[in-house]
Amino acid sequence: MLSTSQPSTHIAETPLRRFLRDFFASRIATLGSLVLLLLVLVALFAPLISPQNPYDLAALDVMDSRLEPGKVSADGLHTFLLGTDEQGRDMLSAIFYGLRISLVVGFSSTVIALFIGLGLGLLAGYRGGRSEALIMRIADIQLSFPAILIALILLALTGQGVGKIILALVLVQWAYYARTARSAALVERRKEYIEAAVGLGLSPARIIWRHLLPNCLPPLIVIAALQVASAISLEATLSFLGLGLPVTEPSLGLLIANGFQYLLSGKYWISFFPGLALLLTVVSINLVADHLRDVLNPRLQTQ
Repeated sequence: MLSTSQPSTHIAETPLRRFLRDFFASRIATLGSLVLLLLVLVALFAPLISPQNPYDLAALDVMDSRLEPGKVSADGLHTFLLGTDEQGRDMLSAIFYGLRISLVVGFSSTVIALFIGLGLGLLAGYRGGRSEALIMRIADIQLSFPAILIALILLALTGQGVGKIILALVLVQWAYYARTARSAALVERRKEYIEAAVGLGLSPARIIWRHLLPNCLPPLIVIAALQVASAISLEATLSFLGLGLPVTEPSLGLLIANGFQYLLSGKYWISFFPGLALLLTVVSINLVADHLRDVLNPRLQTQ
């Protein structure tokens, strides 16, 4: 009797498929990812979905200032679902635009700081000697001061602006990545594949970027995800204190500050809704980062 072999329909599991399967196995991580994706889409398409351009001073009417949620504008053409602030800006539109600025500042500063810290950390871990001592001492000195204190000093010297606050956040964050990259590089440098690469006569640059870097990335990805939330929170704190972004480019932190003086008078919505948007952003990023840590580190996964 002849046996017919059926073609196998099994699809080989790639590292990416395995990562996505493990990551989305968690309902909390999936929920956090969906919320974060929604917030990013809202920020990207803010000019298209916002009922009003909060930066257009000609579109604002002082008669619409501090209206409660659900109230209609003075001309009867608009309904302010989340109310208005003291300048007559629609809070829903202001939150959409403020979320856009907060996410741009958080992600941009984190990516730039990651590249700087990663490069310096790998260099210190691989080369050792005076280069390592100099880079690590500078990082240790910076980490000995509170991040908000360094950011306050830098912004007090340079002034307000999106570029300046990104620069301040980069200078605050790079040391975290440098220390982590250096620690990972020291561990990987002792392994046989690095010794084999050195024995083959490969250049230090190729060893660092082609062999050392891929094996040092997982912990840095987790730290970068956590630092995005930290950067957004720090920017909101600086803007709340009046040293972050200018009034013409309000982030979520500045929107919260604008309504702080009205909380005791019952006009809660001016600060409450931006604060809720900031809370959702930070919590969703932290949920994603926390499960990302478990997926990228098998020793932390529960059996």
